[in-house]
Amino acid sequence: MRALRIVLLTMAAGVLLTATAYGAGYAVTHLEHDPAATSAQQRPTQTPGKVTPRDDQSPKEDGSPTLGADETPGDTTSPESVDPSGSASNDPTKPAKPTKPAKPELTPGPALYASGDDGEEVRDLQARLKQIAWLSGTITGTYDATTVTAVRGFQEKREIPVTGEVDQRTLDRLHGMTHAPTHEEKHNIAPPSGTTQAALGPRCTTGRALCVDKSSRTVRWVVDGKVVTTFDVRFGASSTPTREGAFTVQSKSRDHVSSLYDSEMPFAMFFSGGQAVHYSSDFAARGYSGASHGCVNVRDYEGIKWLFDQVQVGDKVIVYWS
Repeated sequence: MRALRIVLLTMAAGVLLTATAYGAGYAVTHLEHDPAATSAQQRPTQTPGKVTPRDDQSPKEDGSPTLGADETPGDTTSPESVDPSGSASNDPTKPAKPTKPAKPELTPGPALYASGDDGEEVRDLQARLKQIAWLSGTITGTYDATTVTAVRGFQEKREIPVTGEVDQRTLDRLHGMTHAPTHEEKHNIAPPSGTTQAALGPRCTTGRALCVDKSSRTVRWVVDGKVVTTFDVRFGASSTPTREGAFTVQSKSRDHVSSLYDSEMPFAMFFSGGQAVHYSSDFAARGYSGASHGCVNVRDYEGIKWLFDQVQVGDKVIVYWS
């Protein structure tokens, strides 16, 4: 009986040893075929709060790791240093917007003509002011209160220092807007109405032509070299001169109104762009104290009305100095 017990214990021990060996072998086999488990076994143990450097990270002298070639530092900008629009705020290095330089203030130059002066140069000045309607009435040759007022108005309009005296800047601007006054203009001599002894230009002696003579300030209607009728005219100022040369009547408009100046231009006969021969009520009222914007102004209403019916599209227009 005792011998039988020994035999049973021996057999049980053998079975137990066999099971243990089988379990150990299975575990080893499983680890060999599981990469994740193998990697976990090989991973070094890391103490909390301590960074274990990788192979490509060598500690700096201060103990902080050096970034690897494929690593970039994170954004270290604090929220307070960036405004919601994404641009840095309160940046002392940001350049200020450039300020527009102030327009330099003009100062008047020495007076060339002033109150109390008189002579031919003052007559020339007054005649020029009269051409652009800053002065009206008789040319006196004396720099009086009326002349002072006219000069002040001219200066203010052109943003020249307003003094009522003529300096070089004022005189240059006035000369640029006017033509040299004739003897008649400077001495209040009215030109003869509707007549001239000036010779016709050679281009006016054949065919049908409106011959506009700037020297005599006339327009003559000429047919086959014969002058049919003559009218007084005025022209544009130096800033808007009447073009010179040989043209033709391009179009006619009996009751034309300027779209640019909103002024009436009855019996308009256009010969160069917007320039035309036409009736001018301003010329009829103020004579040569004014000027056109480039057109040839006629002041004889009945005369231009008749002429409008004679002239045809295609007729010559010759503008010249005799």
